[in-house]
Amino acid sequence: MSLPPRQTSALALISLIAGILGWTALPFLGSVAAIIAGHLARAEIRRRPLELEGDGMALAGLILGYVMVVTSFLAVLLFILFLGGLTLLIPQFS
Repeated sequence: MSLPPRQTSALALISLIAGILGWTALPFLGSVAAIIAGHLARAEIRRRPLELEGDGMALAGLILGYVMVVTSFLAVLLFILFLGGLTLLIPQFS
């Protein structure tokens, strides 16, 4: 008995595409979409392992999304700290 070929999960593909867009055209929005779609895709693939594949694409989308969110957060934090340091250098007028 042969099994029918497995289909690639649409959510896994969306996660990967959104993760790539998160690094190029839509920095924060694409990353959040990649994270959400990646988690949904991995859960869907775990529920139907004989029918769906694409766990690697979902994982890649998750990694791209999480790394971009952390990088963005650190960049904003660094920017705030840099501006805070600049205020110490500017003389205050009383």
